[in-house]
Amino acid sequence: MREVDTVIAQRLDSGVPLVGQVSRYIISAGGKRLRPALLLLICGALGFKGVQRFNLAAVVEFIHTATLLHDDVVDDSSLRRGNPTANETFGNPASVLVGDFLYSRAFQMMVDAQDMRIMEVLADATNIIAEGEVMQLMNMHNAALDEAGYLQVIRSKTAKLFEASARVGAILASANPEIEAACANYGQALGTAFQVIDDVLDYTGDAVVMGKNLGDDLREGKTTLPLIAAMQRGSASERELIQSAIETGKLELIDQVVSIVQTTGALDVARQAAAAEARRAITAAEQLPDNEHRQCLVQLAAQLLERQS
Repeated sequence: MREVDTVIAQRLDSGVPLVGQVSRYIISAGGKRLRPALLLLICGALGFKGVQRFNLAAVVEFIHTATLLHDDVVDDSSLRRGNPTANETFGNPASVLVGDFLYSRAFQMMVDAQDMRIMEVLADATNIIAEGEVMQLMNMHNAALDEAGYLQVIRSKTAKLFEASARVGAILASANPEIEAACANYGQALGTAFQVIDDVLDYTGDAVVMGKNLGDDLREGKTTLPLIAAMQRGSASERELIQSAIETGKLELIDQVVSIVQTTGALDVARQAAAAEARRAITAAEQLPDNEHRQCLVQLAAQLLERQS
């Protein structure tokens, strides 16, 4: 990861000072670096030690960071990882344009790999992520969104880059099609579990630990799995209150919504869904060679269910 951070620092250089300033601001804000770590772990599990893994790990972090910059503008977010968002600090225009810079820099770096298959995987993933963002935008304040629709959004918006990171690691290692598919399945399942737990924490987490404002999903009108499960399990009046909160984004209803989500057992439903995805990830990881990197992949999926931020 130190090697990846070195690549990131080198490739953030730009003749335009604001580009580097905004890029460094968000990249140094304490992210988990899960996607590049996943690519490196897959490479380790499959025995690939070439330097290109550092370049491509930086690529997936740049793509992820670009999506965060654009996300925070779309969502009008003011807090991320406990710090003011880039749009709050530098303004929306700078955030959008620097996000564009990071996307284009990532594509420049992809060319360095000289591998059309890797370019295809990352280009397709970036396109699907953008489609997921638009799907989420279309579903804002839509209280009728069901679990299938919710999963379609998060598998496109969040899980796709996890899946692509794992698949790229397998491609670098020249893995056979079965192992490559197992790696991609691991990434998709891990990314799905990650997002479901993130949505649970919006109703249970500590704002200081989470580093974001609790209730943001509700304010933005996002129909997440805890809300879907609460509407399925609650009384008619409870369902109507949650529908109203989603459709209006009124934060004065947050305390009532949280109470309904907790008393209906909706959080347990969401946690069980995340646990099922974590088990799917572990099953996929167990198809890889048995070594310390594979053990880390298994532990990562298991520990995801315990995350607090």
